[in-house]
Amino acid sequence: MPLVTIDIIENVFTAEQKQEIIEKVTQTMVDIEGEALRSVTWVKLNEVREGDWGIGGTCLRAADVHRMQGRSA
Repeated sequence: MPLVTIDIIENVFTAEQKQEIIEKVTQTMVDIEGEALRSVTWVKLNEVREGDWGIGGTCLRAADVHRMQGRSA
């Protein structure tokens, strides 16, 4: 029973995007492990509060990630 855990910054992804992440990660695992394990493949998204995540010594917020994506916050 695989469990895939993904940490993301809160307010970056929409509910629809989170659903897509779960579906695609599940499908990738099924492609590797076989269809029989689909029903026991878990994907868990951990949302980290904005400002509690940093890269290179700088705290990140959703607006920072949106800028990196080339979209407005």
